[in-house]
Amino acid sequence: MPAGQAFSFDDLTDEMRAAAAAPAKPAETISGFLSEFTYDDYQRVHFLRERTRWADQQNAPFHLNAFHLGWLFNEPVHLNEVVDGLAYPMRFSTADFDYTNVKTDIPGDFEMPGVAGFRLMTPLNRADHYDELCAFLGASYFRVLARDTVYGLSARGLAVNTGMSDGEEFPRFTDFWIDRPAPGAASVTVHAALRSASVTGAYRFVLTPGETTTVDVTARLFMRETVQQLGIAPLTSMFLFGGADPGNFDDFRPAVHDSDHLILNTRGGETYVRPLVNPGRLGNSYLGAHDPASFGLVQRERDFDQYLDAQAHYERRPSLMVEPLGDWGEGSVRLLEIPSDLEGNDNIVACWVPAAQVRAGDSFELSYRLHWGLAPQGDRSSQRARILRTRVGKGGVAGVEGTTDRKKFVIDFEGGLLGELSPEAEIEPKVTVMRGTLAQAIVSPVAGTDLWRLVIEAVPQGDDSSMEIQAALNGYGRTLSETWLYQWVNT
Repeated sequence: MPAGQAFSFDDLTDEMRAAAAAPAKPAETISGFLSEFTYDDYQRVHFLRERTRWADQQNAPFHLNAFHLGWLFNEPVHLNEVVDGLAYPMRFSTADFDYTNVKTDIPGDFEMPGVAGFRLMTPLNRADHYDELCAFLGASYFRVLARDTVYGLSARGLAVNTGMSDGEEFPRFTDFWIDRPAPGAASVTVHAALRSASVTGAYRFVLTPGETTTVDVTARLFMRETVQQLGIAPLTSMFLFGGADPGNFDDFRPAVHDSDHLILNTRGGETYVRPLVNPGRLGNSYLGAHDPASFGLVQRERDFDQYLDAQAHYERRPSLMVEPLGDWGEGSVRLLEIPSDLEGNDNIVACWVPAAQVRAGDSFELSYRLHWGLAPQGDRSSQRARILRTRVGKGGVAGVEGTTDRKKFVIDFEGGLLGELSPEAEIEPKVTVMRGTLAQAIVSPVAGTDLWRLVIEAVPQGDDSSMEIQAALNGYGRTLSETWLYQWVNT
């Protein structure tokens, strides 16, 4: 083993600060057999189980292995192991991988210039098996699992100019320093260097697995250039069809999505819920807030019968809530919905956008906690009835012929004080419609359940218009439900 080099988060911070003051360096590239991998070849490459790092250590709480370079992943990432404050390079070679049925010629014992990324494993679901916990792979993307979940949406280190006229920039985690976990440790710490044309950053991730897996993130950012927009704690997911947007897909499944709602919780106790859609044209929304309590993308439909997919198991995709640590000030939660016709496309983006423009020479530190799981903290209001589902259709009376320019929105509410009230309770819907006219809003209990249903009919202003609708249920001098938000677009 080569001599270790002293390492700390502050050392990494100083390095990234200095990097931002200098011109951006060109990205590393790969050559030879690494650049010849086809999609099929790459899918056949697997890390050898017996080469897993830390597996030879007694009572090791986490194991590590790496993703191979090639195909889409042609910029090397460098891994380092940190032991007692000293960093040692983690080297990988062709001896670490199984190339069975790979058609590309593979040299023996070839030392890699780096890897594409890495994954961590831990006994997440049972004590005698190391399940995958997280994967850092591609640009600044990473995905995390909690107990009884399968991979779904992703988080990113940073978003730069997403959907803006200057064109999106994709910062990359180029180097990682992973603390070797002590026997029995409940958490693992990962440091990362983020580099891009406009920004550099020093990141620290503390991952704690469980029924809800948490990731405590500290990001120290240094701006090399002024950018149009910086997206903090960006989340990337997929919504193809289902619920409020059944689409026009010839598919046996009733729904296909990794996430179905955007959530925003304010410090004042309000919970705003926005059903996701797969729009006919690019959808862009900003939810203004001061120092939000949390925001995220969630999967609220949790029954297999709601998807009928025995392979993808969308009912087990984790929700992800972002909890800011410290005051984030003025800004907005931005939601970007991109038209898509394939479930392999991640077409949903959510992030925090600071109100103040970020300029060259700026530097700042942000901390937040990511909650991954089937029901993570903040994915629903703790006091008020939650929005269970939304359905959208033609207005008017069902089963009766006729034409109408009304659109109907049906929202079901469940739980909270609302679920304890009698069917005769006096509940008042509070509904506002922008760029349209409210025709009616009727709320009533659903017999035989603890649900209350709000039916809204609204008329858009014109054939090419869109409507912004907001609704909540009030009664007895208080707000009894989460606040429903919806953007209807005439396609």
